[in-house]
Amino acid sequence: MKQRIAVFGAECSGKTTLAQQLAAHFAEPWAAEFVRDFWHARHGDIRAQHLATVAQGQIDNEETAAASADKLVFCDTDLITNTLWADLLFPGHCPAWVRQAAALRCRDYALYLLCDNDIPFVHDVVRSFPEPAMRAHGRWLWRTALVDRGLPFVDIRGGFDQRFATALAAVERVIAGPAGW
Repeated sequence: MKQRIAVFGAECSGKTTLAQQLAAHFAEPWAAEFVRDFWHARHGDIRAQHLATVAQGQIDNEETAAASADKLVFCDTDLITNTLWADLLFPGHCPAWVRQAAALRCRDYALYLLCDNDIPFVHDVVRSFPEPAMRAHGRWLWRTALVDRGLPFVDIRGGFDQRFATALAAVERVIAGPAGW
């Protein structure tokens, strides 16, 4: 059975780097965060009417990666993140089907790796909230989303080497099954 691991967290928390590292280490695929490429293709012009397209693109990226996986697939974010960003940037416009799909799909993940934002903020044209207060709020929102849903997660903190070591140990426990925990 293919196990899905979501690399999860607010912006600029090292998700992409970690997803790529884990995929390379385990020689398994990773699903890129769809919205980044969509943002670039639209030159930053993303509106409320694009929320369904972004969500479907995320699903498609994950399913494509899962189809080529042997045992694991690493997802650079998930649909819960789509709902959180929709609520932050376009309040009241998240399509109901996206929320429903997020509620169902999140149960398919063996583990969430919750990336803290304790690394330096790297300015990027896609990023929205560089201020420390907003970064702290983002960390709280993403953590609360996992806790409220009762989803399995491991906190990922520290420098990149420590993050990778913590994530690697957590994924190895998933591979080992219930005895690993």
